[in-house]
Amino acid sequence: MALVDTLEAAWYGDARAPWWTRPLAALYSTVIHLRRALYHLGWLRRVQLDAPVIVIGNISVGGTGKTPLTIAVVEALRTQGYRPGVVSRGYGGSQREPMLLGDKPDPAQVGDEPCLIHASGVPVAVGRDRPAAAQLLLDAGCNVLVADDGLQHYALARDVEIGVVDGTRRFGNERLLPAGPLREPMQRWERLNFRVCNGGTPVADEYPMRLRGQVAMSLTDARKQPLRDFGGQRVHAVAAIGHPERFFDSLRAAGIEVIAHAFADHHAFAAAELDFADGLPVLMTDKDAVKCRAFAQPHWWRVPVRAELPAAFFKALAARMSRLSRH
Repeated sequence: MALVDTLEAAWYGDARAPWWTRPLAALYSTVIHLRRALYHLGWLRRVQLDAPVIVIGNISVGGTGKTPLTIAVVEALRTQGYRPGVVSRGYGGSQREPMLLGDKPDPAQVGDEPCLIHASGVPVAVGRDRPAAAQLLLDAGCNVLVADDGLQHYALARDVEIGVVDGTRRFGNERLLPAGPLREPMQRWERLNFRVCNGGTPVADEYPMRLRGQVAMSLTDARKQPLRDFGGQRVHAVAAIGHPERFFDSLRAAGIEVIAHAFADHHAFAAAELDFADGLPVLMTDKDAVKCRAFAQPHWWRVPVRAELPAAFFKALAARMSRLSRH
């Protein structure tokens, strides 16, 4: 964690990045451009599927709100009469071969984010071979595909690219990994079809997005209560997401006194890690809750969030979908 803290201080603060990050960033840049050139020349093959493909992702590391945005896009597609399915790499899971999620998917096998998306009622397929996983969704009756966190996975040809950025941290020092937080150069951001800003202040041509979490729901039964009811209380806040502070800050904004417990993204929890032995409520993200249900306690709560975007975003997306030749 010391190295992570050092790098993030350089990426998003005034600290200097370690000297060795610069030659590695230069090497990374060479690999990126070579890989894109190989796809452009056709030496690496893009798979074109018989359905529109929407890719949602970011050009920086860390959490930006991709999963809530994916769910919001899927819900919008449904209202437009499409039968969407979501394809994911399944980070954090052990599954390697393409697999269509069943009724009770195991997050240890297929990953936490696919389980969370699947819980919204949408078909989901995972696998390292994303085109093959996507084909499973087509075979299951889907007629539009949404790739969660797939901007850099060029093997799957796409019709629409949507990028999302954390509006507070933005792109940090705008350098490539590991000298900065970027997976791809800033020019890539400008080439996307849609750019979404999660929180903060959007810049030109970015659509604003807000994550709203107003209710806490029990992990063990059907209880739920307004998040504001925890106001003035001390709680343990647990987050194993790309940017845990966003979750902690949202609880503080509700007047909650937070004892923060940040874990690595996609962390596989053990019951002992959440045994704080003081009886205080434990609040966690929906993404983390899917991994903790098997050993949940009555005082554990999840805080689901919903992505809110302007009607203009969904109208523009619908217009672009209507222009695609494949339905």
